[in-house]
Amino acid sequence: MFFAWLKQFMPRSLYGRATLILLMPVVAVQLIVSVVFIQRHYDWVTRQMTETVAEELAYLAVGVAGAADDEEAKAFAMTFTQAMNMRADFDVDPASVKPVVQWYDLSGRAMTRIFETVPEVAVVDLEEGSRIKILLQTARGPVGVDFARTRVAASNPHQLIVIMLVMGAFLTLIAFFFLRNQLRPIKRMAEAAAEFGKGRSVPFTPTGATEVRAAGTTFLEMRARIERQAQTRSLMLSGVGHDLRTPLTRLRLALSLMDEKEAAPLLSDVEDMQHLVDAFLEFGRQDAADRPEEADPAAVLAQVIGDAERAGQAVCLTVGGLVEGAVSVPLRPMALRRALDNLIGNGLRYGNAVQVGVRATERTVIFSVEDNGPGIPEAQRDEAMRPFTRLDPARNQNRGSGVGLGLAIVADVARLHGGSLRLGESEALGGLLAEIVIPR
Repeated sequence: MFFAWLKQFMPRSLYGRATLILLMPVVAVQLIVSVVFIQRHYDWVTRQMTETVAEELAYLAVGVAGAADDEEAKAFAMTFTQAMNMRADFDVDPASVKPVVQWYDLSGRAMTRIFETVPEVAVVDLEEGSRIKILLQTARGPVGVDFARTRVAASNPHQLIVIMLVMGAFLTLIAFFFLRNQLRPIKRMAEAAAEFGKGRSVPFTPTGATEVRAAGTTFLEMRARIERQAQTRSLMLSGVGHDLRTPLTRLRLALSLMDEKEAAPLLSDVEDMQHLVDAFLEFGRQDAADRPEEADPAAVLAQVIGDAERAGQAVCLTVGGLVEGAVSVPLRPMALRRALDNLIGNGLRYGNAVQVGVRATERTVIFSVEDNGPGIPEAQRDEAMRPFTRLDPARNQNRGSGVGLGLAIVADVARLHGGSLRLGESEALGGLLAEIVIPR
């Protein structure tokens, strides 16, 4: 429970965690040394020196008459005065006068406790940092004693604390620069992986330690294998599609020579086969899509809507979306228009009205397409985005033919942009809501 609560305060970035790992031992060692060694040594030395001065005060209080014996006081590095600027009323009981010590003066409190063990000490004044003033009650009246604080306090531990803090901070700073140089290759590899996830292959050269170089080399090999696999799939589908077009063309020519009534069913089958081939080719073209470029999402959507309106399709723009010129993000315009056309075509196939829109958040750009069709049940939405999947109970297949590649093509385009396709229920039209989420 405690670790779960503590985890929420821990840094999440690699730099933050590495810095915490670097600072924790340094701070812990300094605290241990300060508390265990310096505090004990400083307290012990201060007590020993203070007890020595307290014995001297006890001797002077008994054997010194006052200012007349100032020469003997000087032998103890002290100054006697008959009147001192101390906050003590000599006419009252000395026991009722509290010592003058600053609240932060920890060693001063220890000194005061030791000085007060001397019966002749009436008041201890430590208000002046470098000097100590003590009021002694002697047989000849009150006598003030003034001496330097260095008589009862050790100064070397202060120097040790300063040196330890300064050198600790300096060495930590140097270690942080070395650590940053070791972490920079990992950060560069993470950025290259993130860009590759968005469909952009950026230059990357493995650097750094041996293990980091090995990880970078493995990433480059993995990226190359994925690219080769995608190219192989595209070439295979394109080759199959092109090879099938030739016999389809011969069939269409042969059927054109037959009787129209007899050839009509066969021509319908040929058209369906042609539609399947076109779908295969479109699916295979996704990996060979246009290169990413800075584009305006609202302008891309406006072009899609314009093409749909010229084709006489019932498509309208959602009110309150992104306006042109407001945002510019890296996009593949041709692939994105193809995906939106697919969503609009599916919406009009299973409904009779479609709304499209685009909006932007701090991290994403979201294209939405809504229709008034039957929609897709929530339990089948993940399956609907798989290639070659047709959901007969969910979508009315009598409204058109297909091979189950429509949503798969859209999901593939979204992944090319480093995003995803989300399916839901339209609140405005009651049908399917499809959102293409693209990171900015």
